[in-house]
Amino acid sequence: MRSPLRPLPAVVARWMATARLLRWLDALVAWLVVWGGAVTVLPRASSESLAALSALVVTLGALVMPLRVRCRPVSGVIGLAVSARLAPGAEAWYVRPGDAERVVVTARHRTRVVIARLDGAGAEGLSVRRTRVLLVPADAV
Repeated sequence: MRSPLRPLPAVVARWMATARLLRWLDALVAWLVVWGGAVTVLPRASSESLAALSALVVTLGALVMPLRVRCRPVSGVIGLAVSARLAPGAEAWYVRPGDAERVVVTARHRTRVVIARLDGAGAEGLSVRRTRVLLVPADAV
């Protein structure tokens, strides 16, 4: 008897690794923005102290869940671009760092989509923002 677990397609595995990289790029962009703001506000401070202050501010900001969820300048743009052609009825991969599952898109409203698991585990759909998750079309795999 075959194992019920099938390996993920190579494209999905690459997107899982890319999702983690995108989150690090989000942090880097946040640090650059905070550092640029600090340089503007405190022009006479040393660059080393401003860099350390900026890293501290970004680290503390990452601990605040609402701020961390909403501040995704790189991964949000990539998420919108990758899921741009998803329409209701389309199958996609719901990719997170370290995990991916196959879903079907049941509705789409600008930047929001409603997805449902294909295995029938959830009775209702999950409404998510395309800027906060990575939905890779299944036909691209």
